[in-house]
Amino acid sequence: MAFLASVVLVQDPQRTSIRGSTFIRLLARLTDADVSPSRQSLSDRLSQWLDWTHAIALSTAIDRRASTDIFDAPSFGLAEAEECARVRASLAETIKGDAELAAGQADAAEVEYTVFRQRYLTLQRRMQSATGNLRGRLRDLLAQKTPEMARLAEVDAVMERALSPREHTLLAAVPAVLGEHFERLRKTGQAPVDAPSDENSSTATTSAWLDTFRRDMQSVLLAELDVRFQPVEGLLAALRTR
Repeated sequence: MAFLASVVLVQDPQRTSIRGSTFIRLLARLTDADVSPSRQSLSDRLSQWLDWTHAIALSTAIDRRASTDIFDAPSFGLAEAEECARVRASLAETIKGDAELAAGQADAAEVEYTVFRQRYLTLQRRMQSATGNLRGRLRDLLAQKTPEMARLAEVDAVMERALSPREHTLLAAVPAVLGEHFERLRKTGQAPVDAPSDENSSTATTSAWLDTFRRDMQSVLLAELDVRFQPVEGLLAALRTR
């Protein structure tokens, strides 16, 4: 997922609009870092992510001649696709129903970002574990299909080993981006000194920024879920072809 290298982008209405996944566009909107989009091609960026051992392994997997053995593999049915859909839906519902992300929870004046950071990391680990397990299972199924599919499974395994460390590093930076967004919203969302003294009005004013942050964090989590499921969807598509 080389496009994750654009994880820190600029929110600047004067420059060219950001292209890419929803995840990248959301992060670009939430950050005020002035970083220009990369002009490197996807292949150029991938070459920087692969060390020589991974490059050799990938080349070997791609160039390997297909075996002439006949595979006696189980047919791909709806059960695998339904399980992937179930896991994805369950993770999405967990994010949408998370108590920390519910509007109106706690006093905005007392809330610290540490609570949200820990929750984001917990949900990240849950997504990583679930998608990693699904990817491994689907790859095992693919390896039992045809010689060509087995080679594709090997390529996917090499790519996962090569790119996962960089991917994890980039995704680990997301809580920091959200932390900066949290502090900016809190700073700009405080009621002015001459604000009305009505308690209900004051509470509504000072809590609005926190509800905005909760919605933004939820949107980023759901977008990250989409990113993490891309390899799973790719393997499902390959399994459906045979």
